[in-house]
Amino acid sequence: MELLIQIGGREIVIYDSIFNVVLVTIILIIFAFIVNKKIQKASIDEEPSTFLNIVELVVETVQGLVKSTMGEQNLGFTPYIFTLLIFLVVSNYLGLTGLTPPTSDYSVTISLALITFVLSQYWNFKNSGGLKGYLKGYTEPLVILTPLNVIGDLANPVSLSFRLFGNIMGGGIIMALIYNALGYFAPIVAGPLHIYFDVFSGLLQAFIFTMLTMIFVGGAES
Repeated sequence: MELLIQIGGREIVIYDSIFNVVLVTIILIIFAFIVNKKIQKASIDEEPSTFLNIVELVVETVQGLVKSTMGEQNLGFTPYIFTLLIFLVVSNYLGLTGLTPPTSDYSVTISLALITFVLSQYWNFKNSGGLKGYLKGYTEPLVILTPLNVIGDLANPVSLSFRLFGNIMGGGIIMALIYNALGYFAPIVAGPLHIYFDVFSGLLQAFIFTMLTMIFVGGAES
């Protein structure tokens, strides 16, 4: 589905998957305001609510993942990694509402992968002591392997984006085929498949993308 907008006599096409990126962003901003408001109202003399306990558990879990994957010195990446994970989970789960998951659009997944790529290259450059050390890293362990090292780095965002895009898009296509083929009987079969493709696979792919981001960025300083 697509939305046509007239601007200055020109038609601009906005696909629903791109529009849903804005929707997910708005949802997360509202969620952040709610959490912040509840934290401000919380008292150290009172037992935290179940909601705040769950939020704290998720934050501590992500913080533990960053510490074990990227090292304690990189705990400053926790807010970004947490935001990335939550964004991907909500985006993938949007399919349960009947809306198009933003991650089923390759332009979204490649954009996220490019952020990871730029971040890892910047971190590599920063920890290499400048341009000379950064370029020298591509010549190790042998100069003859430089082209392979460059190709390997450039392949990371491609593989990262296609993995997420392929799994989410593939799940959506399979569910659409099932609904079209079975008609009125589709809900009987679709329930368990939704649990796998939308719930389990959506969470798994968000976790894999986030873990690979931590590995790429954390490995850039070694």
